[in-house]
Amino acid sequence: MRRATRDILLIKIDLAAAVPAYRQIVDAIRPLLVGGALSAGQKLPTVRHLALDLGIHHNTVAEAYRILADEGWLALGRRRGATVLARKPPTQNIEVQKRFARRLRELVAEVRAAGLTSERVRLELAACEEDFAKRS
Repeated sequence: MRRATRDILLIKIDLAAAVPAYRQIVDAIRPLLVGGALSAGQKLPTVRHLALDLGIHHNTVAEAYRILADEGWLALGRRRGATVLARKPPTQNIEVQKRFARRLRELVAEVRAAGLTSERVRLELAACEEDFAKRS
């Protein structure tokens, strides 16, 4: 495992959160993949190593890696760990657009209920999209 990959994967999970740990791992790694911080051919920490670093069961990390592999981001090999794959952007489809709209509405409702203004939401969304556009 390259040292640079370990430095990039500074994942923190909250075991008390409502979001399952495997989902927190997926949600932490996916932006690195989409944004290009992890590139094709890079090795990720082994399931056991990441599990030890995070203080969780190795099956939790394995589930996160499987989800990312199912999305086409990782190649998983027994005793070889996870390797980042070159991935072409998938074609847009209506189901993905609907799911995105629903999740975005839920998130906006959550942060508005917590006190963020509409302007802050717009600024954060624009900054997020700009950040990803720079990386790709």
